[in-house]
Formats: sequence, C-alpha cells, structure tokens
Amino acid sequence: MPEIYMNDWPPFAPDDQNRREATLVAVKLMANAAQTAPNAGGVSQIEASIVYGYREQEQIARKMEEIGNTRYAETLLGRRFLYEAVMVRESDAVLLLGNFRAKDTPMDAKCGACGGRRDCSFLYSRREAPSGLIDPTRRRHETLIDGPLCGVRCQDFGYAIGSALWMANRLMVDARAYMTVGAAALELGYLRDSCICVGVLAASLSKNPYVDVNTDYHVVNLGRLVDGVRKHYALGRQAGGDYRFSDPGLQAARARRREKGPGSQDEGTP
Repeated sequence: MPEIYMNDWPPFAPDDQNRREATLVAVKLMANAAQTAPNAGGVSQIEASIVYGYREQEQIARKMEEIGNTRYAETLLGRRFLYEAVMVRESDAVLLLGNFRAKDTPMDAKCGACGGRRDCSFLYSRREAPSGLIDPTRRRHETLIDGPLCGVRCQDFGYAIGSALWMANRLMVDARAYMTVGAAALELGYLRDSCICVGVLAASLSKNPYVDVNTDYHVVNLGRLVDGVRKHYALGRQAGGDYRFSDPGLQAARARRREKGPGSQDEGTP
C-alpha cells in the first residue's frame, strides 16, 4: 500500500521533504488569506511570492548577513539581520508579502497617517509628482524602506500579514513575520512592484525555530552545533586503532563482567 512517511531529521532527506511539502500547502493558503484580507477601497494592493528550497532560502539568508555585517554592523538591528538569517535557513518555506500601492498610489484620504498634515502633503512633497501623480520610476533610496508611505495602505498591509498568520495558526504551522527578511528579498529582486515587503517564515518542526533564541544565534545554533559534533566524531574515529586487532570496548565489557562476579555473563556475549 502506498505510504507517505514524514520525519524532520535529517534535513532535506526524502522523509523530511514529504513534511516540507505539507508545509508548502499551508503557506499557499496563507498567501490566499493575505490577498483576501480587508482593505480600504477594495482594490488589489497585495502581491505574494513563496520561496522554498535550500539554494533559494540560502540566497536570502546570505543577503541578510551581508546587510547586517555592512550597513548595520555592530548594532542591534545588524544582529537581528544575522539571527533571523539563521531562521530563514531553518524554515520550511518563506512567504513574501508586499504592498505595491503604499508609495505610488496612496489612498488620498487626507488623514495625516503618513506623518504630516491632514492633506497628504507630507507624502506628496517628498516625491516627484508631476500632474499630481507620483512618479513610480523614482526607485533609488538610501534607507531600508522607501518612505514616507501612505498610512492607510500600510494599515491594510498589516491586515494582510495578520490574515496570513491567522491561517498559519489555524493550520498548526509555526510562523512569524520579519521585516529583515522582506528587506533582503526586495534587494534580491523579489516583488519588484512593491515598496515594502515582509517575509513570513513558516515551519512545521518539533521545536518552533522562531522563539527561545539565544545570544550569538548566528554562531550558536542547531546547524552549527550538529556540524561541530560531526567534526569531533570524525576526529575520534581517525584517532582510534584498528578494530580487527584491538577493541577497547570489548576489554571494558570483560572488565565489567569480572566486577559483577561469576555467572553474570550476558547470553551471546563473547
């Protein structure tokens, strides 16, 4: 009878791939939840991309490490980039959510939520806006996020992210949203139409990889620790003798039997 067996160890083994594919189904439903979230005006403004696989996730993680070690070196934000890069590697998939209206087509609600007066002048005065329309081709910026952005659109973006996380909660998949992941993804060319992006990491592992994060997590994490054990295990094997001529384990077993006294030999033990 056909069988689908799942086990999260070792990573990327066929049994683990079966488990990851189940998570991927959940992530697709999370994307649907984000795109059907309530928004002002009822117009499309959310785009999504699902990234999964060792090479693809590694690319995002390395971009995050690059940002953390250059632009934000020796800062708390820089450490966040480094720590959360590890979480990208530990995830089953990455859901990228972006808003493509917050910069170029604001709601024009005159609410002042963008940070200025109640006439949207704070946003428009900081953009090239010929004929009253913001020029979408002006994409160069020095900050992580090309602000200011329409506050109403950003609020709608929050609804989309919350809807995706709600779906993950209902499907029993661990998930958390990260600004750092979205910033790196934008620089890599994902969600080209969006001015702001958030990466929602998702995993269905025995231990939630997004909580209980220790200090120096970019160095002290499960992947690095397992690799360290492999290194010392290999060195121990190389330092040992040839089992065909000498076996210290056998000598130790005989010594234990002698200590127990006569008649203590286990059945089948030489």
